[in-house]
Amino acid sequence: MTEKQGSMQTLDLKKETVIAVGFELKSKSLDRLKLDLSELEQLIESAGGDIVASVYQHAEKIQPATLLGEGKVKELKELAANVKADIVIIDHQLTGVQNRNLEEMIGVKVLDRSQLILDIFARRAQTKEGKLQVELAQLMDQLPRMVGGWHGSLSRQGAGIGARGPGEKALEMDRRRIRERISSIKKQLEKVKKHRHEIRRSRSEAIQVALIGYTNAGKSSLLKALTKSEPYIEDQLFATLDPLTRKLHLEQAPNVVLTDTVGFIQKLPTHLIEAFEADLILHVIDLSSTDFELHIEVVEKLSEEFNWQNKPTIYVFNKKDLAPISAQFKIKQRPFAVVSALADEGIEALKTKIVAEIHSISKEIEVFIPYEDEYKIYELTKLGRIDSKHDVSYGYNIKAILPFRNYLIWQNQFQQNDPANSQKKSTEG
Repeated sequence: MTEKQGSMQTLDLKKETVIAVGFELKSKSLDRLKLDLSELEQLIESAGGDIVASVYQHAEKIQPATLLGEGKVKELKELAANVKADIVIIDHQLTGVQNRNLEEMIGVKVLDRSQLILDIFARRAQTKEGKLQVELAQLMDQLPRMVGGWHGSLSRQGAGIGARGPGEKALEMDRRRIRERISSIKKQLEKVKKHRHEIRRSRSEAIQVALIGYTNAGKSSLLKALTKSEPYIEDQLFATLDPLTRKLHLEQAPNVVLTDTVGFIQKLPTHLIEAFEADLILHVIDLSSTDFELHIEVVEKLSEEFNWQNKPTIYVFNKKDLAPISAQFKIKQRPFAVVSALADEGIEALKTKIVAEIHSISKEIEVFIPYEDEYKIYELTKLGRIDSKHDVSYGYNIKAILPFRNYLIWQNQFQQNDPANSQKKSTEG
């Protein structure tokens, strides 16, 4: 596998031989366990691993010291020796104690699903913000594992899967220094977030539309189809990590930008995803997947964790050219569109739905109205709702909520000052 070079990866590394291990309690179905194991295998391949064996355990309970039962641990030790495995990756969160014990008992490096996902992110993050976000996630993942398991983690140095990100120096940190680094990264990210917010304030007229969806649903292809841009597209999990924003040209809804976000997946470390601002969400679903209903469930559950569940949403069922007609009869979500981003089918109909949703959205405006134009306040009340009005030098600072249709009328018929100028006016004199 040829890997794209990034600043967080400077070496060409050989493939590691991997044993994939599925684990689930019997309270969940065996089919779900096998589905999760299949997804783990895809993640391992995305990380460049060479899968030499796959096993699973459908257990009655979790063993505190090892997660897996004693018999399964012995089986893995023998299997690892027979197939000459370099690493065992388990589809379940491990504590530091469990991680250390399993490595000592099996005799090879052991990772869990979260560590694997973080490794993939570390390999592919390109922007400074993305790299900081990944390092923060890795350190936050690493910190609780240090209780009873830090000695084992210290031995995990060098190249290969799971050895990205903070690197050898971070692995030698004690808990205090890791907390200090976490604090430092959070401050840096807060500065980036503040800068981004200021940019958005200066472009407050733009409607923010965000693409979300299960990984590999075709979000980047849809971004390309809607905006006629050329984003990086590859048929693999987490092909793109850093958010990508492009102008979306819609005749009936000017000033719209579309942002592609990282793909979601089961058991995704939530601290990897930073909350974003969006007026409208396009939830992209792979209609050709037999598990698309489960994918919707996973994305919606994660959306609730990020407090995005109440945002206006269009469900975009992609890859219609690869899906049987019967799949469309399973669609329950509203409003929805069925498209093929690669074949450019259904894109114009989707744009029409986007315009309709945008026109139902309200926009917050912040304006300065001089005393001599006080009549505009009355005109503004006919278009929407005034939230606040402050009497300042030379006029009024006003915040109001307008339905998007009326927001366009306000833009076309009245002079709207930049919020920064409003602040400047209010402090003069």
